Amino acid sequence: MTDPTSSPDDAAAMAQSAPQPERRNFYGRTHGKTLRHSQKTYLSEDLGRLSLPGVTVADNPARQPLEVAALTGGRPLWLEVGFGGGEHLVHMAARYPNVFLIGCEPFVNGVAMLLGKIRAAGITNLALHPGDVRDLFDVLPPACLDKAFLNYPDPWPKARHHRRRFVTQGYLQPLARAMKPGTEFRVATDIPDYIRQTLEEVPQAGFDLVSTTGAGFGGGEAWDDWLSTRYEQKALREGRDPHYVTFRRQS
Repeated sequence: MTDPTSSPDDAAAMAQSAPQPERRNFYGRTHGKTLRHSQKTYLSEDLGRLSLPGVTVADNPARQPLEVAALTGGRPLWLEVGFGGGEHLVHMAARYPNVFLIGCEPFVNGVAMLLGKIRAAGITNLALHPGDVRDLFDVLPPACLDKAFLNYPDPWPKARHHRRRFVTQGYLQPLARAMKPGTEFRVATDIPDYIRQTLEEVPQAGFDLVSTTGAGFGGGEAWDDWLSTRYEQKALREGRDPHYVTFRRQS
């Protein structure tokens, strides 16, 4: 409720005094090739209503935690970090209608592809944040996530860029804070060195290793509900083998 005695100057002063997130560098791509007309339509017509409110500093300068119960209607909350073209996110939303999912992706071409898939599938149990996942972590309350996915993340192959990978403490610790004890964190990648860093860094953030399957781990299949994405199919065509790793958030 608005205080009738407050002035615009008071509101401006409050916004300026509110805690601000740290200034962050962002290295990933946000735009690719020119969007098709249909994709531009999806962005103009659907992005606003499907974007998660209260994540950006402009929408939430005080960085108040999201009201998760109101968002999910009491359903379990899952997060996919970097959903690419959205195949896996839409697949999981359709397979688990009693779950609510958040997808986070800064690449506008991927966001446009996801919006088209959402229209085609007619699903309603998801929201998205078309930006840096760290902004989302700022406003997720502690222990609110029931599952998280990291599928074929940007590999940043050069050694000097490994600190930009998601599997570093700057990303993993906020993720761990947002996950409930005992919940599952899945990682899929075709890059052996990414698996090396994953197995080193994720346990340090408070996760236990549950299983590793795929090349280098004696073979084995992905998860029962896995959907092979276009990134995985590209990796297979180019002779790179998938790896699937499951962690569980420590109590």
